[in-house]
Amino acid sequence: MHEERPAERLDFIRQIVADDVATGKPVVTRFPPEPNGFLHIGHAKAICLDFGIAREFGGRCHLRFDDTNPLKEEQRYIDGIKEDLRWLGFDWGEHEYHASAYFDQLYAWAQTLIRSGKAYVCDLSAAEMRDRRGTLTAPGVESPHRNRPIEESLDLFERMKKGEFPDGARTLRAKIDMASPNLNLRDPVMYRILHATHPRTGDAWCIYPTYDWAHGQSDSIEGITHSLCTLEFEDHRPLYDWFLEQLGVHRPRQIEFARLNIERTIVTKRKLLTLVEGGHVRGWDDPRMPTLRGLRRRGCPPEAIVEFCAGVGITKFNSRTDPVLLENAVRAQLNRAAPRVMGVVDPLKVVIENFPEDATETFEAVNNPEDPSAGTRTVPFSRELWIEREDFMEDAPKKFFRLAPGREVRLRSAYFVTCVGVEKDASGNVTELRCTYDPATRGGDSPDGRKVKGTLHWVSARHALDAEVRLYEPLFTKANPEDVEAGEEFLVNLNPESERIVAGAKVEPSLAGARPGDRFQFERIGYFCVDPDATPERLVFNRTATLRETAKKAVEAGQG
Repeated sequence: MHEERPAERLDFIRQIVADDVATGKPVVTRFPPEPNGFLHIGHAKAICLDFGIAREFGGRCHLRFDDTNPLKEEQRYIDGIKEDLRWLGFDWGEHEYHASAYFDQLYAWAQTLIRSGKAYVCDLSAAEMRDRRGTLTAPGVESPHRNRPIEESLDLFERMKKGEFPDGARTLRAKIDMASPNLNLRDPVMYRILHATHPRTGDAWCIYPTYDWAHGQSDSIEGITHSLCTLEFEDHRPLYDWFLEQLGVHRPRQIEFARLNIERTIVTKRKLLTLVEGGHVRGWDDPRMPTLRGLRRRGCPPEAIVEFCAGVGITKFNSRTDPVLLENAVRAQLNRAAPRVMGVVDPLKVVIENFPEDATETFEAVNNPEDPSAGTRTVPFSRELWIEREDFMEDAPKKFFRLAPGREVRLRSAYFVTCVGVEKDASGNVTELRCTYDPATRGGDSPDGRKVKGTLHWVSARHALDAEVRLYEPLFTKANPEDVEAGEEFLVNLNPESERIVAGAKVEPSLAGARPGDRFQFERIGYFCVDPDATPERLVFNRTATLRETAKKAVEAGQG
């Protein structure tokens, strides 16, 4: 029994599936990645749709690797794709498939089309075919080999398979219509010669099927009922259907939807590979990358990505999504789950003059006010502290509610303190603040009802751990990174400020045991994740997201 969904929440694809299920049809979907790169946030939308529909309507979803191009495919991508899918929370059980497992069947079906006069071996080069393809307003020119005798094409196709010809010497093309208004039907290539070792089949083959030929037939072999694709495949659907009709085999229903595009983000594997190979990022898992590996390293919870994809919705119209929607989903999840700690990114020394030099006190701090079961932790307090440099202003305006000469603020969970002095270096830069504390305000409350408007986070200097903090902004400066002048590449829109590394941060000692992947909220600053580069001797944190906009305004007012 599939999960019931209110009628108003059914997107157009789910409505189609629901109508099919009502007639007794089963539901078998598939997620068909090409193992030539790692998955990105755009794939996450397709994953959630493919697996989600199967789950909701009592069907199953296959994981099928469309591994038809040995020049670009690698086993590490296959392994990485499976790892990313499991991290997102999806499982395909026993239904893992590879298009390469169907090579024998695809070859036999190609022979069937040759015998029926629907395919032929062509000797034109790729450039010659391109020149003869025609345009949207002009028909193509038929190949001189289009009417080659069937037996000759069968013989040449067999010899192609045996490796008698070099790469690019011949292709197998479908014989459809060189005057079709749909360019995809102008005798598309079905097989090309590639003397390359395949990750799964080794050197067993030297001809490989094109995506258009392998995809629909693989769907048919597996009994897929609903083949869900992004809009760029809409013009390919007539070809998808033509192949299946000519063979007289099971015909899945292909349905297209808008791909996910996010402002100031690239979601094209080819361009992501350009970023990696060009050294513009530190790899596929760079926290600035929109890959699932990059998002995981940055600290994004998988539940937030799934929630974001559900919120984006399924439509027929391409558009660009505001990245704030993903950030909000991340914040909402981390607000519920991330323990609170105190960390100072840009430290300024504070000396509490009336606190004993060698004394240490401890305070109980709540780990997560959203989750009482998270309990509390002990935070040490001493005479010398670190606060955020931006939390002090020497000539402060009236509405600046943080620390300034003569002003009193609350130190989170500790005491009220008042600034009584400022020390500077020879250049006039503030190097240290001198303060006094009120012992009667232990725990951050005043017994006489005295109110202060500012609450600051802090770290005991004696107990602080050194940390490197990596602050991230969008990788591109334009909403559409491909908005470039003639002759320019999308790389001109890279944001030179996308990563800022701060080496001298200070964090509370409870983080000594933090491990890569652990997520925290640095109070009043944002959400952070321990990077894989971290070691027991060197903590490294990636900023996952800033706090909510309202919280950021409160920080500016000294009330965060």
